[in-house]
Amino acid sequence: MGRIAVAAIVSVWVIPISILVNRIVPDPYMDEIFHIPQAQQYCNGNFRSWDPMITTPPGLYYLSLVHVAALFPGNYFLQLASSFPEVCSTAALRSLNGVLAVLCSILVYEIITHLRPALDDRKATLFAAVLALYPLHWFFTFFYYTDVASLTAVLAMYLACLKKKYLFSALLGAMAVVIRQTNIIWMLFVTCSGVIDITLAHQRDSAKVYNLKANKGISPSTLITSVNVSSNLRKRKSRGNSEANKHSFYRTNTSSTSQTSGLLYEIQAIVFTAWRIKWELLVSFSPFFFVLLAFVGFLICNGSVVLGAKEAHTVSPHFAQIMYFSIVSALFAAPLHFTIGQALDLFWSFWKNRLLGFFLGFLALIASLLSVHFFSIAHPYLLADNRHYTFYLWRKIINFHWSMKYLLVPVYVYSWFSIFHLLDKTQRRIWVLVYFLATSAVLVPAPLIEFRYYTIPFYFYMLHTGINDCQSLLLMGILYTVLNVFTMRMFLFRPFHWDHEPGVQRFIW
Repeated sequence: MGRIAVAAIVSVWVIPISILVNRIVPDPYMDEIFHIPQAQQYCNGNFRSWDPMITTPPGLYYLSLVHVAALFPGNYFLQLASSFPEVCSTAALRSLNGVLAVLCSILVYEIITHLRPALDDRKATLFAAVLALYPLHWFFTFFYYTDVASLTAVLAMYLACLKKKYLFSALLGAMAVVIRQTNIIWMLFVTCSGVIDITLAHQRDSAKVYNLKANKGISPSTLITSVNVSSNLRKRKSRGNSEANKHSFYRTNTSSTSQTSGLLYEIQAIVFTAWRIKWELLVSFSPFFFVLLAFVGFLICNGSVVLGAKEAHTVSPHFAQIMYFSIVSALFAAPLHFTIGQALDLFWSFWKNRLLGFFLGFLALIASLLSVHFFSIAHPYLLADNRHYTFYLWRKIINFHWSMKYLLVPVYVYSWFSIFHLLDKTQRRIWVLVYFLATSAVLVPAPLIEFRYYTIPFYFYMLHTGINDCQSLLLMGILYTVLNVFTMRMFLFRPFHWDHEPGVQRFIW
């Protein structure tokens, strides 16, 4: 029932707003001027044609062929189109993302109920509906961009991995990479999550054997070291029901500022266990390895991560990008982060171990200051294109005064520590570390500040925060709705013109 409810709720706004967008803006806009003609070339069977300005692989266009093929019989019967290429209109291609947005919301529902089986069905439905309203995801649902398809493929891959369907998960991972090449990082993240899940399951089994043998009077010295490690690790974490434990959804009573020793202990335990079951891991996750090998082959042949416009998308050490991600993600989940309760909770977690807390805070401040000073990039696209909101955020906030980017550093640091603190309540610290490394690997090489790049890491973060109160979800839903109404109104009803270029310009994320 929950899946149907989520699909119905999302469809309520996808269908009418799609009609409105296509009526007011029937022609391709922004990046659509590259994607839509390319997809239409594929509809015409011209698979050798390629626009050199397109940076992503053709996965979206292959999905579009399947989507258009499904639409063609109905269009032909209603005499709306007499041939297959005629169905490849701008509206038809955009409608693919509308379908994927509904599917994406169902995937979110499936993942959250799988991670948290004790969660009430109404709360799970509300959670999925609110995430479907996430402004960056919601806005591009109505345009022919790769973002919605990319997120849907990554979430489908993750769900399959959670259900231990590793071959299917790897195939979905390959599809995700063919849609957007940076998804190779999220495939590796999902692989690491799967390895952590398997090793935790073996640790629990070993701990049960240890307890059984101990009860029978067998000396603990007869057991291997990793059993002792897993038994000790098991005592460090309190667990809920067994199904939730299977996917590392548990609470810890340890201080977030004591995470260094705990993290090292977890790494040791997982490495020991992974070595014991190395052949099982190799068999289970070998499909992901083959996808990785294929991607390495692509890099060698292509000479770059991007396909086209390579000079404008060169890999750059943009460490300030992860600072921007932290504050944007915290603001989009403001009811979880910017409350007196969360601030006091975070302060208390540091106060428990003042020496280590001060050291970690000082280290984070120094790293953040160095990032914004030496590794803050103002891409030419960011400075020149006033159609994007990031253009105004850069000019009016970050670049308002030379000191502004440094004054924002404490907010960046607070945002990251708040994110870590929430994740630490529900996830093992090694999982949090892998998440941070994956997010950094995706964002740091990107020279352009694009909030669209934050969508996938934001979704993974929200799926694992353990948010449980309807009030916070409703507040986030209201926040998202207000932003969505504002951005869509600006896009549709506040067009403007450039003196140096003909045509209508519109505001976009």
